[in-house]
Formats: sequence, C-alpha cells, structure tokens
Amino acid sequence: MVVLAASICTKGGKAVISRQFREMSRTRIESLLASFPKLIPTNTQHTSVETPDVRYVYQPLEDLYIVLITNKASNILQDIETLHLFARVVSDMCRSADQREIAKNSFELLGAFDEIVSLGYREQVNLMQIRSVLEMESHEEKIQEIIARNKEAEAKEELKRRAKQLEMQRREQQKRAAAGGGGGGGNSYLGGGLTGYSAVSQRFDAPAVTPARTASPAPSSVRPPAFKGSGMKLGSKKTKQAELLDALGGSALLSEDMSAPPTPAVGNTPEPVVVKDARGSLPTVTPESVHIVTKEDIKLSLSREGGLESLELKGDMNLHISDPSLARVKIGLLPASTDFGSELQFKQHPNVAKFAVNKERVIAMKDPARGFLVNQSLAVLKWRYVGKDESYVPLSINCWPTPSNDGTCDVNIEYELENENITLHDLVISIPLPAGSYPTVASHSGEWQLNPSSHSLDWSTSLVNAEERSGSLEFSISGDDVGVFFPVKVNFVGLGNIVGVRVASVSRVDTGEEVVYSEDATITADNYYVV
Repeated sequence: MVVLAASICTKGGKAVISRQFREMSRTRIESLLASFPKLIPTNTQHTSVETPDVRYVYQPLEDLYIVLITNKASNILQDIETLHLFARVVSDMCRSADQREIAKNSFELLGAFDEIVSLGYREQVNLMQIRSVLEMESHEEKIQEIIARNKEAEAKEELKRRAKQLEMQRREQQKRAAAGGGGGGGNSYLGGGLTGYSAVSQRFDAPAVTPARTASPAPSSVRPPAFKGSGMKLGSKKTKQAELLDALGGSALLSEDMSAPPTPAVGNTPEPVVVKDARGSLPTVTPESVHIVTKEDIKLSLSREGGLESLELKGDMNLHISDPSLARVKIGLLPASTDFGSELQFKQHPNVAKFAVNKERVIAMKDPARGFLVNQSLAVLKWRYVGKDESYVPLSINCWPTPSNDGTCDVNIEYELENENITLHDLVISIPLPAGSYPTVASHSGEWQLNPSSHSLDWSTSLVNAEERSGSLEFSISGDDVGVFFPVKVNFVGLGNIVGVRVASVSRVDTGEEVVYSEDATITADNYYVV
C-alpha cells in the first residue's frame, strides 16, 4: 500500500490539516480535497471512492471528514485499518472534532501522523506506542527545564552563602578594630585596612592547616566557607534527580536537596561520615535496671515460581544489668510458638546453665552464688536455624510479570505477612527495571519512587502487622523480558523474632521475687530476595 496523504477536511472539501507522505504540491492536495465531497455517492455505506488517478478512503468525524488519499493499487483492507488508527489518534488527542480544536492540536496531530505512516508505508505501531513516543518529546523538554531550574537555584544558594561569609568577615573585622582601641588611624575606614583583612583570612583558613582533633565536646559553631578555590560546580548531582522526576512525571523539585546542598570540605579535612540509624522507625525502648536486647537476622531466598530456596536465621540475646543488687537473677522464656525441631540450635554462654530437655527454658548462672556482670552487656544466648520449611517464611512475596503483545509488560507484585508474631516497619521492596524504561503505575498501596542509582522501583510501606498484613502494586513498562524484574530485594526492620525467643519473666535467684525489666526484640533482613 502507498498512502499519498492524510487529511482532515470539511464537508465542503476545505482542508483543515493535511500531511503529504509523497512529493505532492499544496495545489494538488487542495484540488483533490475540493473534488472529494462531489465524488461521495448518496445513500451508500461505502467508505471509499475512486477516481482514475487516486482512491479516497474516508470516515466521517462529526462535521468533518478524515481522508486517506492512496494510489489505486493499495490494499483497501489495510487502508481501512490505517484510517481507523488515524481516527483513534485524533479522538485521543482532541477533546472534540471541530475545526478549532483540530487547528489547536495540529502540530501534535501531524507528529502522530508521521509515526503511523513513513514515506507512504504503514508503520507497525499502535495507539499506545504512538502516545508513548509523543510523550517522550515532552519528557525530554521537562528534563532540560528541571536541570535549568536546578542550576539556577544552586547558583542562588551559592551566592547567598558567599554573601553571608563576606558579611561575617566584615563584622569580625569591625569587632577586631573596636577591640584594638581604634588605633588604626586613617586605616579605620574598613575596620583596620589591610592588616584587618589579613587577620580574618587567617581565621577562616585555619581549618585547612590545623590538625584535626580526635574528640570534641560540641560541634563547632563556625561553619567552613561554602565555596572552594576551584569555583562553583553546578548540575553535577541533579541530572539523575531530573531523570527521576521525568520518570515520575512530577513537576515538583526535590525540596530537601534544593534547600540543603552539601557543604564541601575545606582543604584536606575529611568529610564526616553519616551513620544511618539501623532501627529506622522502630519505637524506642526505655531501659530498666535489667535490660534484655534480642536481635535476630534473617537470610532468605524465595523462588519466583513459588517455594523456598533457602532460609537462615541467626539471633542473640544480650543482658545488661545496671543495678548491682539485681546481678543474681534468672530469666524465664516463653514457650516456643513454633516447633523448629532439631534444626534449631541454641548456644549458651559458658557460665550460663544449659536448657533442660522437656522443661521450661530458663537463663541463669551455672553457679547460683554468682551474679551476672554489672554495667556490661553480656551475650547469654545465641541461636541458629538453617532449613527449607516454607511455613517459617515471615513475609511472602509474589511478583508476576506478564508480557503484552504491544511490546510492554504488566507487572503485579504483592506481599503478605505470614507470621503474626512480628510487626514490620520500613518495608522496602525493590524491583529492577529494564534499562532506559520507566514504569506507569496503575494502582498501589503504600508509596513508591524510582531509585536512579540502581534503576529500580522502590515500593515502601511504613507498617505491616496483623491488621494491615498485605499490599499490592501494579505497573506497566516497556519491554517483554520477564527476567529483568528479578531478583526482587526486600528490606525491613521489625519487632519480635521468628524463632519466638521472648522473655516471660525475670526474678531473683534467692527469693524468687519478680524484677522489673525491659525488653527490646528486633529483627532485620540481611539478604531477603525473590530470585
């Protein structure tokens, strides 16, 4: 088939827009369109009409006609299919099929026409692909606009910081001049002249040449200069953020990066290392005189087809006693909620008595006359489990990519809490994405964002418990390789532990009196994957 032109014209044959795909003059197109309405037979259901030279394939569009002008040797069935795609594109891009709306969106419509037909031949595209191509143009423009705004904002912030530093120097100079008793004579106009500025320069350059102290009682109140000798560096960190905003379709900037740019190091002073709080949003526990800390770590690998590949649990219990009068205590543990069998191995401190078979689990010193260490954390119990029993999986993940016939893939992912004895906080499920593609999220629980460093979709939920135990996310993305979306990585911190090592009571060894205690039981996911 050869499509010579695609046009939208009035019932009288006047062209509203027209796109020629072969070399044709404007006069020729206008002549063909002007003669077209006269050729339409009355009282007929045909959607094509022929002349000795060309064939018209047309479709009414309210008060207009959308017309394809082809040669007579073209396949009429393919022409009708192409015409329907043209009509869907027009309906999708215009709110109504009138001349004003068509003229208003003429540029976008002509661009879409070029995606459907190239040099007279139909391209193998559908409406979704055309829409995606046209949106990419606007996304590129958004990237440039965001980068430009980021550079402008950074430059303004840099100017503000530099002005603030100069103002601090000026005030310091005036203070020094006043402290010197005004003996500067004629040089007092700028607070002491050249000698005054020399003193200020030495003050602010001192951090670059003075050895760093190993300890400091409080953070310094004087900030180092916020500019280097090499000048300002703009846009070095915002490009990935701009790509992230592009993918999200967002128009807002990342306010925290804009309002608090990093302070560069001065001289050879190393930059401070920020230590992330491993507890995340877990509630804090106020320690009592007897404080028990239980930590458990899980390594787990789930199969994308279903089933458990591997599971390893490691945990330890630490006892901290701050009151010497409570050194001789014993800790009773709750009965295990789940029977892990012989694969669960316990290991006690050498000075702690072993668990008796078929009896209550008690942690106490072998020698009742001795007490636990005071003001020192002591690991009194450790445990380890390795197995493949699916019933011990705390959180199940189901990731289901489904390729479509249009070159895209629909991905459904869901989670469900299987162990009601634990409560998860800061759950983050990271799904890898195909290179160069960005998702369109249809529905989701919790929140999601794109991670530009790993090009993955990070789906986060702040709390998962017995009441809010499940969630789901659905998105579509270009690409049909389902293997790209694995491995899915899971991170969380939680309260409780899977093995069920929890304190029932703490009492004195000699009198059996109950002792007030505090317990902090947490669980973390070290390597939790769906492969």
